[in-house]
Amino acid sequence: MRQAGATTGLDLETAQALAEQTGVCIRPLSFRVTDRATGASQVVEVACGARLARGCPPCARKTRAARIAQCRDGWHLEDEPERERPVGGRVIDGDERAWMREFRDEVRSKRDAALAAGETREAEDWAAVLAGHEAEMGQAGVGLEARRRVRSTRRRQEAPALPKRAMRPTTVGRAFTTPDGRILRPSMFITLTLPSYGRVHGGLPVNPETYDYVGAARDSLHFGKLIDRFVQNLRRAAGWNVQYFAVVEPQRRLAPHLHMAIRGTLPRADLRQVIAATYHQVWWPAVNEVRYEGDHLPKWEDGVGYVDRETGEILPTWEEALDTLETDRNAEPRHVMAFGAQADIRGVVAGSRDADLSIKYLAKYLTKSLGEAVAEVAEAADDGARDSARRVHVRRLVEALRWEPCSARCSNWLRFGIQPENAKREMEPGRCPKAAHRAERLGYGGRRVLVSRQWSGKTLGGYQQARRAWVVEALGLEEADADRFVWQKLSATDAQLAPLPERLMRLVADRMAGRARLAASMVAEQGPPGDGGSGVGGAL
Repeated sequence: MRQAGATTGLDLETAQALAEQTGVCIRPLSFRVTDRATGASQVVEVACGARLARGCPPCARKTRAARIAQCRDGWHLEDEPERERPVGGRVIDGDERAWMREFRDEVRSKRDAALAAGETREAEDWAAVLAGHEAEMGQAGVGLEARRRVRSTRRRQEAPALPKRAMRPTTVGRAFTTPDGRILRPSMFITLTLPSYGRVHGGLPVNPETYDYVGAARDSLHFGKLIDRFVQNLRRAAGWNVQYFAVVEPQRRLAPHLHMAIRGTLPRADLRQVIAATYHQVWWPAVNEVRYEGDHLPKWEDGVGYVDRETGEILPTWEEALDTLETDRNAEPRHVMAFGAQADIRGVVAGSRDADLSIKYLAKYLTKSLGEAVAEVAEAADDGARDSARRVHVRRLVEALRWEPCSARCSNWLRFGIQPENAKREMEPGRCPKAAHRAERLGYGGRRVLVSRQWSGKTLGGYQQARRAWVVEALGLEEADADRFVWQKLSATDAQLAPLPERLMRLVADRMAGRARLAASMVAEQGPPGDGGSGVGGAL
């Protein structure tokens, strides 16, 4: 059903098409802004800031341009970046908060084990890592005190040894001087994949019945943790605080893989050794028996938690299950994962064609969801049978992901007779709402773009602010005092809210007028920060 504009005479589809063509947000957020000094108020439209094209293509393109600028700025730095310090610290989600504490505990254990073994230099290296990590925790507002669960720090016997070098307090790679006096500062671009789960052809299993969908699901769910371990090992082997800009993308077989730009270089043999030696162990209750499914599910009792409907037995809490695991000397991790044998490693020199192509490759799918990216990289179906096989492949993986626990708070633990952490009444196995279980996420619930803290010295928000500041300066405007105004989001039924087609056409008119003033001002010959080289036309 089309929504008509009161004054524009345009339907919604036409208005959105014009807005998208002009680079205007097609889903603007409306606010009533009141000036505390004068009491005057007006309705202001704010871009939605969507990062995926299906949400808002113009906003997604701007986000992609900012990411491209961020990647380019940090890849071949000659000096240490000055880190951006956001007011009030960085806002992080619960999963990252839990990981920061888990990583802190692991590094502590490694430091203590090195001290006990008399490895003084190694203990000092881990102490330096710990100090830096705890400082970041403090800046992010994450408390340093939490219960420690000590695991053995002994490496798995089948894992290759890790190379290591004494740590240097730098994030900038080495520079090399050529015979003709040129100074080159090379960096690296690597692609890492997960192992095989069965033979595939054209992204489809040759034999779906023997394809390891459970292994594929678990690897996808914990892929982010494996990346963290790789970065940790990489820094230890390199001997400096390696910085990176990485993107997680899907392969045609639906498994995630990693593209990573690394500032600086280290020997390829060492890098391959780090890849081979990196693994991640998931120390969760290794339950194999399904106790509850279908209509036979535990029930919730206030003040108690989940109990067995027939016996009244209280299900063990998450902490109790971990206590049992911790005291079992024969316990094995629930899942162990590592990278596959395929790894692509390239050296890249600043300003080269390879550098530009690599940046474009990193940003290729940034405006698409994992599901949309899969559809684009998948082979075109030659016939109905092939298309049907692909649908079956997706369905089998999604079904495996449906029942796998994705975190300590996943409702799927009830299936195995364990209460999830912070259990709630409405939990039910197979219905976990977390992103990793959504079909379009394919098991990977983490961030698509991974940028180290000292990559370019700016966050994505910093690039967006710089872009806005450039436009404000170019137009000769003045930044308003934020404390002077009160912002109130308008509801869809607010009397002051004009029909969306009308609002979009006003924004288009404002954008065109702003571009004309910007072009006439001739303030700068290049586009604003984070514009990805689009010039003045893309500034607003």
